[in-house]
Amino acid sequence: MDVKPRYNLLSSLIVPRPIAWVTTVDAAGRVNAAPFSFFNLMAGTPPVVVLGIGNRDGAPKDTARNIVDTGEFVINLVTAGLLDAMNVIAVDFDADVDEISEAGLETVASHAVAPPRIAASPVALECNFTQTVALGQGRNMVVDAVSHAHVRDDIVIDERRGHVDASRLDVVARMHGGGWYTTVSPFRLDRITLADSKSQSSDAAGAFT
Repeated sequence: MDVKPRYNLLSSLIVPRPIAWVTTVDAAGRVNAAPFSFFNLMAGTPPVVVLGIGNRDGAPKDTARNIVDTGEFVINLVTAGLLDAMNVIAVDFDADVDEISEAGLETVASHAVAPPRIAASPVALECNFTQTVALGQGRNMVVDAVSHAHVRDDIVIDERRGHVDASRLDVVARMHGGGWYTTVSPFRLDRITLADSKSQSSDAAGAFT
């Protein structure tokens, strides 16, 4: 399968994909922001996230270059109310353009890293660069450790246990092409135990006796 059809197929099947709205700073201290849908949590201990970042015109994008050069960045989650602003930031501005100002957003200082976080985002994860894995075809997997998490107060249920009300996040996720997904209809599915599974199997078998 050719490159474009393969991308179309996989990005249509592996959905929805959460958005990492990444803020970085360059060596001169200029802030950059960009959204990425190839993003996910890889481990809780240690707390590791990964980003899939492609090159542009054969060279690393500003985000990837800043992460490697400074070793720091922030992942901000995108809500439905921030989608239009995120779309503005996704424009391929020149490197000297402040995308955050163009989108009408404000930032606040992070706790332990130089890149600021987006003030309107309900969740921000401060991250430290670990390594880059070259995947070929101009794609790289950036592996990073989360050092601090900022979560809006009304979302937190039990800080000590790390419990939050995810239904209040109202985050968006990427489908294929121009399609997007919101968490407007979450549902709960409790895992069954081995004993429950055996009991259900026995009940099912008993129905035929």
